[in-house]
Amino acid sequence: MTATSPLGRLGRIVRGTGPGLLLAHGGTGSIDGNYGPILDGLAERYKVVGPDYPGSGRTPRAEGPLDLDRLADDVVATAVEEGLETFAIAGYSLGGPVALRAATRHPERVTALVLTATFAHPNARMRLLVGDWLRHLRSGDPEATARWALLTAAGTPYTDRMTPEQLAEAVAGTGASVPPGAVEQVELVGSVDVREDLGRVRVPTLVISTALDGMATPYHHRQVADGIANAEFAELQSGHLPFLEAPGEWLSLIRKFLDARVTR
Repeated sequence: MTATSPLGRLGRIVRGTGPGLLLAHGGTGSIDGNYGPILDGLAERYKVVGPDYPGSGRTPRAEGPLDLDRLADDVVATAVEEGLETFAIAGYSLGGPVALRAATRHPERVTALVLTATFAHPNARMRLLVGDWLRHLRSGDPEATARWALLTAAGTPYTDRMTPEQLAEAVAGTGASVPPGAVEQVELVGSVDVREDLGRVRVPTLVISTALDGMATPYHHRQVADGIANAEFAELQSGHLPFLEAPGEWLSLIRKFLDARVTR
């Protein structure tokens, strides 16, 4: 089931039955774009609720800057609207800080966290990357933006294996997938700081490090894992796009962790 969003609510996809699983996608992504290749596998075991952020997928663009607290509250409210009283959260990239903030603002609802290719706060290198990202998005040159995004986000083994035709198709697909709210979402990437949230997390947590990631690098993944008491850490041989580069392995890591910790 899919639903578009009335004013003030997030559009979402709802799939499957079982324990609740709330998805939080990445900046400039969407639920379909970031989780589409593994949605069927997740919905086999869980009731999956996937809200799109303002300006992505099924949700209209925001009228102003995005706020992390509001976004975390809104994704939690989406799960509750769909009948989930408690749920695990899988957060990818920017969805990691969203999931962490949701867990600390709504501890009575969140039962577990799976954080993939994520970060707690952009370091100096990542701030440079965000600045370039925003300049490309504002340039009015979607092909150049797509080329930069693919070079930055994809792991080199993934692009090294592409034929010229596959590369051209990937560039075109990347350009076509940029959502209307991309600038606001990337601005949020550059401003979030959930370092203090890490020590307040009290639920089982798995941090999945995309080991070939040049966007949110393993430095960030380790910082998140080290800041959360008893967090588990797993490596995935992927760049920043595990849904394209290693979807089967990514799904397996998520399901193995949640299956051992979520009551069915």
